[in-house]
Amino acid sequence: MCLLPPADTTNSGLTPGESAVNGVADRERGTAPGVLGVLDVACGLLSDLDVDVVLERVLEAARELTGARYAALGVLDRSRRQLDRFVTAGVDEQTRAEIGALPGGKGVLGELIADPLPLRLTDVGAHPRSYGFPSGHPPMKTFLGVPVLVAGEPFGNLYLTEKPQGEEFTEDDEHALLRLAEFAGVAIDHARRYTGVDQQRAQLMRTVQALDATVQIARAIGGETDLGVILELAAKRGRALVSASAVVIEQERSGEMVVAAGAGELPPGVIGQTVDARDSLAGAALRTSKTLRIEDEPNRARFERHGLGRLGFLANGGLVVPLIFRGRGHGVLIAANRLSHGPAFTADDQRLLEAFAASVAIAIATARSVELERVSQRLAAGEQERARWARELHDETLQNLAALRLGLAGWLREGDPDTLTEVVREAVTQLEFEIANLRSLITELRPTVLDDIGLEAAIQDLAERARRDGLDVELAIDLGSGEAGRSSTELETALYRITQEALTNARKHGAARCARIEIEAYDRHLHLTIYDDGHGFDPDTKTDGFGLHSMRERAELVGGTLQIISAPGRGTEITVDIPPPTATGRRAS
Repeated sequence: MCLLPPADTTNSGLTPGESAVNGVADRERGTAPGVLGVLDVACGLLSDLDVDVVLERVLEAARELTGARYAALGVLDRSRRQLDRFVTAGVDEQTRAEIGALPGGKGVLGELIADPLPLRLTDVGAHPRSYGFPSGHPPMKTFLGVPVLVAGEPFGNLYLTEKPQGEEFTEDDEHALLRLAEFAGVAIDHARRYTGVDQQRAQLMRTVQALDATVQIARAIGGETDLGVILELAAKRGRALVSASAVVIEQERSGEMVVAAGAGELPPGVIGQTVDARDSLAGAALRTSKTLRIEDEPNRARFERHGLGRLGFLANGGLVVPLIFRGRGHGVLIAANRLSHGPAFTADDQRLLEAFAASVAIAIATARSVELERVSQRLAAGEQERARWARELHDETLQNLAALRLGLAGWLREGDPDTLTEVVREAVTQLEFEIANLRSLITELRPTVLDDIGLEAAIQDLAERARRDGLDVELAIDLGSGEAGRSSTELETALYRITQEALTNARKHGAARCARIEIEAYDRHLHLTIYDDGHGFDPDTKTDGFGLHSMRERAELVGGTLQIISAPGRGTEITVDIPPPTATGRRAS
């Protein structure tokens, strides 16, 4: 920046403190613009932080300082050989429309590009490089142009034409315009730096907000193990994350891509529909593990012919993102038609959705692992249960029946007819005992009283059998009366089995002498508590049995929670809480 000489108020006709920013004082006195006017303009320019506003103020200031009727600022392109922008002042919208295309830097305008030095002309049309003016262009004769440098590099040129009454531009005009151009360069650099920092800050804020949204979504999805809930949640959150009109999740099943979940503006009945996995765009994204853009022409054709497009799903732009975890595909997420500045999504949207898709893939893989583990444990528990019934039958009933058979066979070979009555009486007694054992086993498998009368009667029968085995059981049951006190078969079975398993553990493993069963129904909640005074145990210690896991799984299957409080030497307390059913009939979890 140049150092300005002290203002000469004597020659300018201005008293100290007067400003020539409006050009009124200078024009009325017929004198050249003063330095104070340039300083005032400079202060105004430096206060602006928007480049476009700075350019407009530069043009207005140049007109005011010199009295020019028209002003323009041509901004150079990256090659600095022609103009990229051409900002004007003094030309109305109608005239600008009649002129047509803005100049690119040929003719006299190009002279300043080729040789960036001040250029002052009496008649711009007489210059050797003049091309003349296009149709509709206002007449212009006098001309003054100066270069504008920003950070020492050419930025563009400042052009003025048409002083009042046909006067020529003077050296003072040129001097003032050069100073204004210097200040304009500083102001433009200042505004560009501020804009750059502001844009970076805004971008950083958007990135932080996007990452925060991704983390929150990942936590919400990660807390679910129900695959259907995960897919539905992923579709809704993914749509909100990138402001899409619709999001669909497709999964591969038996060589087809099935629409497993969706959110937003979807065709009726599209959920559950299938498309070909080989030819569809979703199938291609899953095979290549790459994100594909719907707006690309080959992808658009594939989407419309073989993908969701043939199911009535309209998408002018969108992203097809594979759900990949550890090299395995778990489906694709399709986001269609960006709601703001769309329909295509930005590169930032793509990166954000890909990060989100990774979280969704992990959640899907986890849910599938949990489900496989549950199936495995359920099968193992079933096998263990069958083995227990087999032992019960083999060790007691079958062995006793075999002993009875051997005894009767021996009597037939060597027996005394006089003892026949006594032998038959003993055989009948033994058979009655084994029939009772079989009935007891059948009752444990599925008590008929649970189906016929309900949970309360079944628990009372369970407690009575436990008393016969030496466990003193106290009951406190309040389930209401009549049919109002009946719950679903699934729920009654779960509570019965949990109670049965708890009493068995208390008697066989805890050596308990006393137990108490409390069942209460209130506000459509069900609350079950089972206490025993046995040896207790550490609930965090892993065992080879499936009893505790089976109880917990039964509670979860009916939407409830199970809590076990125990410690060695302190007995055991098992609590089950089951909330009321939701509008869909399922109990809230």
